Amino acid sequence: MDLGTRYIGPTGIDPIVNRIANLLPRLGISVMGPRLLAVRGRKSGEWRTTMVNLMVREDSARFLVAPRGHTQWVRNLRAAGGGELRLGRKVEAFTATEIADADKVPLLRLYLRKWGWEVGKFFEGVTKDATDEELAAIAPGFPVFQIK
Repeated sequence: MDLGTRYIGPTGIDPIVNRIANLLPRLGISVMGPRLLAVRGRKSGEWRTTMVNLMVREDSARFLVAPRGHTQWVRNLRAAGGGELRLGRKVEAFTATEIADADKVPLLRLYLRKWGWEVGKFFEGVTKDATDEELAAIAPGFPVFQIK
């Protein structure tokens, strides 16, 4: 698989689970940081939404990681350059900067420390305890954006 185009789509009951999970941030419920990401579609211009885990580093820098790879929300965010994070009625507009593969290793490790239990299946055996070299090898398949 080409890591630059890696994408793991929903299978089985994933679409049902995703609909339920997306409902929680709409209702203002956030357990461990999920938000509803809203980004304008790159072709339609319409708002598209999906749940994401907002990762906040110790220095308060904030990031979005795409564990499923180069998804539609990733492509839309690249084109739009920003979007909104929603939690209940709270809406926060942001701009996004994509992180270079060479700079992703500590961010992927932090993401796996916090949400590996939830998204580990998308990392195909790579865990928070992986070597820097292992994380660097998978980095192209996991888009990461800093948001401000």
